[in-house]
Amino acid sequence: MGTATLLTTMHWGTYEVRAENGRLVGVEPWSGDPDPSPIGRSMLGTVQGELRVARPAIRRGWLEGNRSSPASRRVDEPFVEVSWETALDIVAAELQRVRSTHGNSAVYAGSYGWASAGRFHHAQGQVHRFLNTIGGYTGSVLSYSYGAAEIILPHVLGSTDALTGNHTTWDGIEEHAKLIVAFGGLPWRNTQVQGGGSARHEASAALRNAVANGARLVNVSPVRDDAPRGVETEWLPLRPNSDTAVMLALCHVLIREGLHDEAFLARYCTGFETVRAYILGQSDGQPKDPAWAAKLSGVDAATIDALARDMAADRTMLMVSWSLQRADHGEQPYWTAITLAALLGQIGLPGGGIGFGYSSTNGAGRPEMGFRWPSVPQGKNAVAHFIPVARMADLLLNPGGSFDFNGARLTYPDIRLVYWAGGNPFHHHQDLNRLVEAWQRPETVIVNEQFWTATARHADIVLPVTTPLERNDLAFSNRENLIVAMKQAIEPFQQARDDFAIFADLAARLGTSEAFTEGRGADEWIRHLYGQAVENANAAGVEMPPFERFWQDGHADLARSVTSQTFLGAFRADPERHPLATPSGRIELFSATIESFSYDDCPGHAAWREPREWLGNENLAEQFPLHLLSPQPADKLHSQYDHGSVSRASKVAGRAPLLINREDAAARGIVDGAVVKVFNERGSCLAGAVLTDSLIPGVVQLPTGAWFDPARPGEPEGLEKHGNPNVLTPDRGTSRLAQSPTCNSTLVQVSRFTGTVPPVTAFDPPATTDLSDLPGMSGRKGLS
Repeated sequence: MGTATLLTTMHWGTYEVRAENGRLVGVEPWSGDPDPSPIGRSMLGTVQGELRVARPAIRRGWLEGNRSSPASRRVDEPFVEVSWETALDIVAAELQRVRSTHGNSAVYAGSYGWASAGRFHHAQGQVHRFLNTIGGYTGSVLSYSYGAAEIILPHVLGSTDALTGNHTTWDGIEEHAKLIVAFGGLPWRNTQVQGGGSARHEASAALRNAVANGARLVNVSPVRDDAPRGVETEWLPLRPNSDTAVMLALCHVLIREGLHDEAFLARYCTGFETVRAYILGQSDGQPKDPAWAAKLSGVDAATIDALARDMAADRTMLMVSWSLQRADHGEQPYWTAITLAALLGQIGLPGGGIGFGYSSTNGAGRPEMGFRWPSVPQGKNAVAHFIPVARMADLLLNPGGSFDFNGARLTYPDIRLVYWAGGNPFHHHQDLNRLVEAWQRPETVIVNEQFWTATARHADIVLPVTTPLERNDLAFSNRENLIVAMKQAIEPFQQARDDFAIFADLAARLGTSEAFTEGRGADEWIRHLYGQAVENANAAGVEMPPFERFWQDGHADLARSVTSQTFLGAFRADPERHPLATPSGRIELFSATIESFSYDDCPGHAAWREPREWLGNENLAEQFPLHLLSPQPADKLHSQYDHGSVSRASKVAGRAPLLINREDAAARGIVDGAVVKVFNERGSCLAGAVLTDSLIPGVVQLPTGAWFDPARPGEPEGLEKHGNPNVLTPDRGTSRLAQSPTCNSTLVQVSRFTGTVPPVTAFDPPATTDLSDLPGMSGRKGLS
């Protein structure tokens, strides 16, 4: 087949990939990337490796009619490999059975995840489009990454701008900011990734430039290393989940000293008097002063006082990590940070104000393209039922139950079938032991997957899909001006098909072929999307090359129609002409809408609400005295390519690394490299100890992403062996307002593991057979 070198884009970067005689032999970062991520090298040895799903496979117990047995039903059963015709016939018949018997609301397709960076072969979009052509499905809203922010920001600021886009751009920060205060830090690991693909990683350079231009950078975090690499940074350590208390105390100093901007508050905000009374303690008898915050946070009162004065003295940029709102009452640090920024009065000024998620992805702080890239239309979902994505286990466990969400009272439908494509809920979701229990409730679980992940292993029907290297696609991101022709580099592995082909065949069986394909094949869709992109770009004054030239060249660099912006700059310049989409048209420091919901866990203004699970809960902390943080990993995106070389190289004793303060380790007899047990009332897991001084005492850090590896028969019961922290994190909502994840409100204990250490088996593919091994099954309808 010869040698081919092609350019392709992944969520963690753009790479040159080299294939020889049909085998992937090289992956190197694109030469235009100033700070490339190494994650791409994990594609070598995996895209054609033993963990690929090779052929359609159906769980043996499901084939034998076992759809209602105990919780072991979807764990460690062998799979039966069948032909594509058989698999598609069975899937179509099962979809039809559930729809006709229970209605389309009985089908759940959250399908949350970061599959391909390509615009067409986007698995989540494809499955939703397909299901909408056959009557719809129960879906999900919000994100595991920033769900609480998605709800609170529109109430306070009128939109989610400055959360996933439309931030103040780095150029203004580099030139004008004199103080950058990063609540939750600015870790480099997260800047590797960007939804829709990355080309140039520029965040580290931008922060270096800002500091070189005289900016002071303060990392407010329990973790010293939550700071950009190679940038001079001050560390302000605090107890996890106490950021809201510190922010309120900063506000107290500003008000007490008359350093707040009265004119800004009067013109651009509403509700300040109510908030002022709360901060000064006039409404509840407790002033939110530095002495009060010091007891909660561990930050010295004088330090808080000095930081508030420094903020008021010069141009200050507040950067708030996504991680802060993934905790009990996660709405509050965001609302409080906005309140603090409003008191400083610098919102809408270059290099000042506030932004969310800087360094949470590569795109934050980069200018938008000035137009929207097209994507595959998903159509209209005829099913009204939905859930916040983090309530998935509740959905499966509580059919007919009701719950509060953003002012509404919603009901969980009775889910009989789950169809998942492009994600791994056994990575994203909390309290995985509870999810395993919930996962038994549906009658059928269907998964489109590339690898034998935990989600595939817990499915009934697994359909093998191609990786981005095995198909054609387009890559363009709203923060990137590099567009890439993602040409097929290698042949599909074994019998793998792309999601579009799978759903096109299912649509044909269910009578909706034309609605799903619109008469186009995959390559025609790619050309169609490119044509839409050309129209959108031209409308914004941006020229794109003709498709043929683009496809031949393999990529194109486009001019930007937007090169610099300041978040809420237009609103500050003229709030009457550019009002916010809030009821008042202004920043709502007090929200009458939220107040009207009468939620005891989320009042009508930013407030301190003690976390349910944190080191300040003395009774719980006596039993579980360590606060667990579970950040995104540095060696992969979520759980993608955990079986790859980059991720495996970072493991300790074959497991995810647990960072632990040296004092805490010494008190437990733990040494570097030891296998440790991390546990609480929800579960336990093994990890490899890494001793460090970068965490405050009482805090441990175990990154997410290790493939879920529960104990097998004969091994310690209930033990996860690979270091997946989500067997420990709580499955409860931030509040009745947002119902979003609270993974960073987790207490644990850690001990050195004694006895025989069970092997990691997450990377062992399941046993497979074929129909000849099932006596009497080959004659059943759909199996011949």
